[in-house]
Amino acid sequence: MNKLASYGVKPHDSALKEDGKKWSLMEKLLLGLTLDQYLSQLIRNKFNWVLAIIFAIGIPLIIYRFFFGLASVTHSSYDYPWGLFLGFGLFCMVPLSASGFMLGTAVEIFGRHDFEPIERLALLNGLLGYFFAVVFLLVDLGQPWRLSYPMVYSFGPAAVLFLVGWHVATYLSVQVAEVSASFFEWIGFRRGYEFIRKGVIGLTVSGIILSTLHQGALGALFVYAPGKVHPLWYSAEFQWIHFFVSSIPAGLCMVISVSTIVILTMKWRCDKRFVKNLDRLTIALAKGAAMGLATYLIIKLIAVAHDNEWAYFATGWGTWWLVEIIGFVCMPLIILAYGIRNKLVNVCRIGAFLTVAGILLNRLNTALITFNWKLYQEIPHIFEVIIAITIFAIYVGTYRFILNRLPILYQFKEQEVMAEATVPAEEDLAAEQQHIPVNA
Repeated sequence: MNKLASYGVKPHDSALKEDGKKWSLMEKLLLGLTLDQYLSQLIRNKFNWVLAIIFAIGIPLIIYRFFFGLASVTHSSYDYPWGLFLGFGLFCMVPLSASGFMLGTAVEIFGRHDFEPIERLALLNGLLGYFFAVVFLLVDLGQPWRLSYPMVYSFGPAAVLFLVGWHVATYLSVQVAEVSASFFEWIGFRRGYEFIRKGVIGLTVSGIILSTLHQGALGALFVYAPGKVHPLWYSAEFQWIHFFVSSIPAGLCMVISVSTIVILTMKWRCDKRFVKNLDRLTIALAKGAAMGLATYLIIKLIAVAHDNEWAYFATGWGTWWLVEIIGFVCMPLIILAYGIRNKLVNVCRIGAFLTVAGILLNRLNTALITFNWKLYQEIPHIFEVIIAITIFAIYVGTYRFILNRLPILYQFKEQEVMAEATVPAEEDLAAEQQHIPVNA
């Protein structure tokens, strides 16, 4: 697409063409390119070939899993009920998707409209993260077609898992509604767009309540199995707040990371407003992430002191805990603080990527690596690894597909505005009727 842009080919970004005609749906899907131009850039993109190879290997394995059962692709057992599908797909994807409710709250509730250029990217990141967390969950369930049974037919309101299930399902619906404003704008459904905008405050408040509750509830799930997770990663009184507080820097740093990848690989799709404000917004998001990391670090140390777990520092697990805390909490905190203090955007981006890696490590440590630390460490089945990579590749492909089309990185030029631009001004019409040159 960058090559086509160098030739003067502009992607679709408005309701009307330059000649005043409307874009068809097919033309919108093809980004305003001809079919030959679209296929040419599709084949020329090397990353598409990487995705194609992953899909060619992984999708047959996903089909194989549903035909022959979960045991054919995982080592899951009563000792290790949560494999890579939930350890990564649910416990990692959900905190990295917390950006939606935070940016939505900042813009719609607290009036920080200076964050608007990046708000829709944060909302889309939240929607896709939660949606694919559900996809991972469906692959992990032994009978995914019975997912509605414990949620509808057999209520268990006293169970934390029941709470998480309903919160994720409800919040996913809220996020679909929030992102649908971009879709309605793209397809030209003005009434739908205005309807969503009228209820945006209610949607945002619902997102705050639901996301706050289930981020902590994910941590509370581990209270079901006291003693299974290593004490340095488990605290009955603090487990829920560990998960909630860590989701704040996770979501903010995920937006920084995604926007960095976007500006490096999809700058042709970003408008001037997005590009111009990105550096300033990156530093602003880094400030929030740094405060979140500092809060998380303090609470982790308080939990260790409260449970009197200092003796574990002399063990191998204690060394591993220090690697996580020093390398992926303290280090990104220092890097972010230095970047913020000196207004070094790229330094803040490095800190953000390191924070995202730290969240991934923490969740995998809690759900997999230190789980059953007194028994043995489970090594995921090779098929499980391939399927997890495949679903994540589908997530990335879906992300790119939406960013290429919907007005997420750019402002959609409204039909009315375009129409005004194509209609001659009144003085031009009067001059034309009188056969008088406009500049006479």
